[in-house]
Amino acid sequence: MGKPHVIVIPYPAQGHVLPMLELSQWLVKNGIKVTFVNTEFNHERVLKSLSDSDNIRETVTMVYIPDGVEPWEDRNDLGKLTEAMSRVMPGELESLIGKLNGKEGGEKITGVIADGQLSWAIEVAHKIGVKKAAFYPASVASVASLLNVPNLVSDGIIDNNGRILKDQMIQLSPTIPLMHSTNFVWASVGDEATQKIIFDMLSKFSITNKLADWQICNSSYDLEPGAFSLVPNIIPVGPLLASNRLGKSAGYFWPEDSACLAWLDQQPINSVIYVAFGSLTVFEQTQFEEVALGLELTNMPFLWVVRQDITADINEAYPKGFSDRVQNRGLIVSWAPQQQVLSHPSVACFVSHCGWNSTIEGVSNGVPFICWPYFADQFLNQSYICDEWKVGLRLDKDESGIIRHGEIKDKLENLLSDESYKERALNLQTKTMDSVREGCSHKNFNNFIEWIKDD
Repeated sequence: MGKPHVIVIPYPAQGHVLPMLELSQWLVKNGIKVTFVNTEFNHERVLKSLSDSDNIRETVTMVYIPDGVEPWEDRNDLGKLTEAMSRVMPGELESLIGKLNGKEGGEKITGVIADGQLSWAIEVAHKIGVKKAAFYPASVASVASLLNVPNLVSDGIIDNNGRILKDQMIQLSPTIPLMHSTNFVWASVGDEATQKIIFDMLSKFSITNKLADWQICNSSYDLEPGAFSLVPNIIPVGPLLASNRLGKSAGYFWPEDSACLAWLDQQPINSVIYVAFGSLTVFEQTQFEEVALGLELTNMPFLWVVRQDITADINEAYPKGFSDRVQNRGLIVSWAPQQQVLSHPSVACFVSHCGWNSTIEGVSNGVPFICWPYFADQFLNQSYICDEWKVGLRLDKDESGIIRHGEIKDKLENLLSDESYKERALNLQTKTMDSVREGCSHKNFNNFIEWIKDD
């Protein structure tokens, strides 16, 4: 009997590919063969971003299937992408598994581990009779909110298409954060047609919940005790971080600028503001300028990740004279090795969009936050950071919907002058890392491995 051989397939977004490729490397470390299935578009991006020293290609077999979107179409149009995927990818996945199983001398596919959003991938695994597991890369509270959709409909908060009928705060249980109805995961994504497509996809979580043999997530009981009581069949195995397996993270869509680590080495301990808004946040020109001016006003060193597509014309976006004024204490890069940055002793705080990966990376390194959520589950993660864990502060918009430079400066000063934020962040770090090294998450992961290997 050969090794167990699993397909791992993520939803095609940065915040999903990254943790699922991390999961894949943990599986390989535990003696399981992994074929990682990206869309063709993201497969190329991931391969291009790998450095010569990355050995992931030698450990994880990386393949692709088409996503159904034409090469010239916009893959940031999440409605179009999601609709095309659900039409084209189930058949492509089944065909791929057939080809892999037909290879002479190759290990046959024994299981599929699919992103929790891809209910169709779980259905394919069910149809061909292999083991099937779902992996949720977001907080378990956000999954609980999606499994609660029928109650939201019956309570008249949303209709059957996910349209918001009541503009109000919601609390699914006294033990998880409040969320606003306009901040449901699907409600802040694109126009109404897009929201309907995303809502329909997310509503199928119930299929995943019913068919999957195992459901695991990149969280821990210490981070979300209340949410796990709502969905007891979802098992925490996280945070799965490259540093915990003494390796490097892989799966980025852009090449990392590792030179920023040498720059951080030159900065005093606990002095640098790290600013990164993830892979999808975009800013209007005015808001981008306010971020720059806010960082300038702090008079502190900062490392700022600025993607080329974060605003309309990036070369003209900075305030006049900004680069000259901050050149001795500010470093701007297009992408950063974030886990290594956040573990660096010179980093004092993290100005973040509050994606779940960024949230747990900050928590796992004991770094306090300034929260700047953009869409989807990021508002819920902000509630965890500010209200539950109390390791960060929100930013307030003015009457025109802009977060001004004075607000940015004030909140940063408040956060960094109050040592209690750092103390709570370090306490949370200890609890979270203990869980993944020897506690519940560690035991759960080992049980998951045993299940995959069990004939």
